[in-house]
Amino acid sequence: MQQLKTHALKAVDFFCGAGGMSLGLSRAGITILGGVDRDVDCRATYERNISGARFIKHDVSTLSAPELGRRLSLRRDDPFLVFVGCSPCQFWSKIRTDKSKSRRTAFLLRQFQKFIRYFRPGFVIVENVPGLQTRKQHSILAEFRGFLERHGYAWDDGIINASHYGVPQKRMRYLLIATHLSPKVSLPAPEPNPSLTVQAFIGEANGFPRIAAGHRDPTEFQHTAMALSPANLRRMQLTAKSGGSRAVWKDDRSLQIPAYKGRDDMFSDVYGRMSWDRPAPTITTRFNSFSNGRFGHPDEDRAVSIREGATLQTFPKDFVFHGIVLSSLARQIGNAVPPELARRIGQHLLSIAANG
Repeated sequence: MQQLKTHALKAVDFFCGAGGMSLGLSRAGITILGGVDRDVDCRATYERNISGARFIKHDVSTLSAPELGRRLSLRRDDPFLVFVGCSPCQFWSKIRTDKSKSRRTAFLLRQFQKFIRYFRPGFVIVENVPGLQTRKQHSILAEFRGFLERHGYAWDDGIINASHYGVPQKRMRYLLIATHLSPKVSLPAPEPNPSLTVQAFIGEANGFPRIAAGHRDPTEFQHTAMALSPANLRRMQLTAKSGGSRAVWKDDRSLQIPAYKGRDDMFSDVYGRMSWDRPAPTITTRFNSFSNGRFGHPDEDRAVSIREGATLQTFPKDFVFHGIVLSSLARQIGNAVPPELARRIGQHLLSIAANG
């Protein structure tokens, strides 16, 4: 493999969302040419925060490769070019969702292939939920890896824990890195760090003043928390600080959740609090809702705020999310690739490019 001028690496971020991957790669020293996504709220967020990159609001299934090339001034067979494909992952997730609604986006890797086939970039990155690899009844991943091999790419892939890559979350992800510039490629090495705890990132000592459920922050800091019903507020008040679960009130007939009656081993994190001294659970698209996971604040009677969720995703505090409703902001944050994970992936690409 020829050694490349690593500062010249440049990336196109497909399914870019709010720009977590773009931000991380740029912080590693990779130039971001543009992001492609069809979400209008993501557009405002991306354009505000990803300096110098162009947002292309388009569904990739109807965007042609030549058109993308014209809009971003791409050239074919460019060894400096990086294509990132972090497509929507709800269909492959183990989280209970309506799979019929997400089926349309389940096979977007096939759409990603057409851009790889046409441009043949030096590097390809795919990040997604582990189910993309583990749900063996579907062949989309095997098909994609076979496509890469037929086009001369070496690849490595696996399930990684984001907490081993600078992110204070137990966030398991599928990661693939491919290149046609070397006969062998590897994933970045994990670096477990016990100091990556919730307490190291949020709380008053880290610039997060105490707030009540339902607080609305009018500033761009966005320390806004979802309101709680009277019953959920009571549940929170009874839940032990720093890691408590719904077990303490499960036998209270006025508070017990009917779906879990007699089945308290199911989804035991739901209605729980985060622990100060551990990584956060996976920040999902509904992390700001107490009833959707272990998203209770460790000691305040509320779910974590929009800014706290973003911080646990490793977004900087001056990164501003755009959207009219809280659900849009939470979705942008939860769907994002954690920027610190992306930065380490970017550093790894630069190392591969420099060392051959």
